[in-house]
Amino acid sequence: METLTVQTQPIEGQKPGTSGLRKKTRVFMEPRFLENFIQSIFTGIGGVAGKTLVLGGDGRYFNDRAAQVILRMAAAQGAVRVIVGQNALLSTPAASNVIRKRKTDGGIIMSASHNPGGPDEDFGVKFNTPNGGPAPEEVTDRIFEATKVIECYDIAVTEDLDLSTVGEIKLGDMVVEVVDPVADYAELMESLFDFDAIAGLLKSGFRIRFDAMHAVTGPYARAILEDRLGAAAGSVINAVPSPDFGGGHPDPNPIWAKDLMREMFRAGAPDFGAASDGDGDRNMILGAGAYVTPSDSLAVLAANAHLAPGYARGLAGVARSMPTSGAVDRVAAARGLDCYETPTGWKFFGNLLDAGRVTLCGEESAGTGSDHVREKDGLWAVLLWLNILAVTGRSVSQMLADHWAEFGRNYYSRHDYEGVDKASAEALMNNLRSQFATLPGRSFAGKTVASADEFAYDDPVDGSHSAGQGIRIGFEGGGRAVFRLSGTGTVGATLRVYLEDVCEDPEAMNRDPQEALADIIAAADAIAGIRERTGRPEPDVRT
Repeated sequence: METLTVQTQPIEGQKPGTSGLRKKTRVFMEPRFLENFIQSIFTGIGGVAGKTLVLGGDGRYFNDRAAQVILRMAAAQGAVRVIVGQNALLSTPAASNVIRKRKTDGGIIMSASHNPGGPDEDFGVKFNTPNGGPAPEEVTDRIFEATKVIECYDIAVTEDLDLSTVGEIKLGDMVVEVVDPVADYAELMESLFDFDAIAGLLKSGFRIRFDAMHAVTGPYARAILEDRLGAAAGSVINAVPSPDFGGGHPDPNPIWAKDLMREMFRAGAPDFGAASDGDGDRNMILGAGAYVTPSDSLAVLAANAHLAPGYARGLAGVARSMPTSGAVDRVAAARGLDCYETPTGWKFFGNLLDAGRVTLCGEESAGTGSDHVREKDGLWAVLLWLNILAVTGRSVSQMLADHWAEFGRNYYSRHDYEGVDKASAEALMNNLRSQFATLPGRSFAGKTVASADEFAYDDPVDGSHSAGQGIRIGFEGGGRAVFRLSGTGTVGATLRVYLEDVCEDPEAMNRDPQEALADIIAAADAIAGIRERTGRPEPDVRT
């Protein structure tokens, strides 16, 4: 095998975030951009000589080309084996499972998650560590430092490998093992859930609709929901992964999955609806005429997970990201469970999961998961919901009503202002910080501020400290507004405003969330000056 040492130099803009490096696809396609970042990953993890890695992605545009480059670089630098999903496809939770099951040295996942795909849209690369989870800050810091001093990289000179057939291929001294991307994941799901109970529910006339959004979860959902569990053919829609996600936006929320929303709110709707995102780690749950917020979904799953065989032993504890509503906290308090509040980013759950402190965890951004992998897992959440519905015999609406009657309701919504001028967004955040000392005691839109601060996290397992994790404004009575700048976009800044209020009045449990939160929304705008500072009269997305 011939190898080349290619001279290069640092390229600006290669600092990985909480979910790796995301850029416009054409940026990744620029000369040496991908190669520089992959080399920096290899350098940051101490090289790949003698190591086994996992490789896969969500099938977005450039996924296939990037896979060939990564394989040639790994072979040239002494990796002994790379386990790659057939056609370079692996959902993010499936990749985490393979990393863990095969006890590998980590894996490279090619995805920009829920962001659009295509030559003019987004691409991303991240490294997951041997526990199957996203690289912690100490690893991403080493990767970033490597991007700033890179001088060369080694790459094999070879024809493209055929990744369409399951089996082994030799690339020099390295083995490329092409695996069925679904098989191991499906086996894991069957070990956690009562497939016979779910199959019985589906045979009883219970109808489901799963929208794979032209993304990677399509083959997984068809294999498990239709082929194994017996859902009617066609229950899984948009099931063929597409490089541009069918021209859509693979983000499972009421805005981007509007066709599914219409289907679930029409007369004669299916009993259960769900959607997953680009790389399969997010989910949206619906019932006939009912939308379940991600925060409520986490709380309902925590309260009922023991009904599934894999969780019959009970939960060690639960965790949520700080912007996620406190609904799961109420469950934890009632059930005597430890409850942890972490920064946004799945990597923060990893230490808690590895230490056995929690079993279930979730984020308001449509992510829920458990200790079965070290990523959030969209199809897993769907199967756990179906298992619970099969055991209880209740509808999704009944599950929500019963849950709120027992634990109270946390009205909750997230407002996203996308593509905001970065300087304006940062000025808004700095202005909020400047008011921390003066806000408490003041009233806005009829809501009195009780507290104002910026969330920081001290990891209870390794003692690491993470500052600057979101601005919190607490109101008397338990409501709050949280402000964050998201790191998942590739253009400008995305301002996320999280809005929450607590309701314990049984007569007021069924209001529209935007109506119930009207005073909190108005107060948040008045405090932050969102309209005047961003020029946006309303958010781009409400979830």
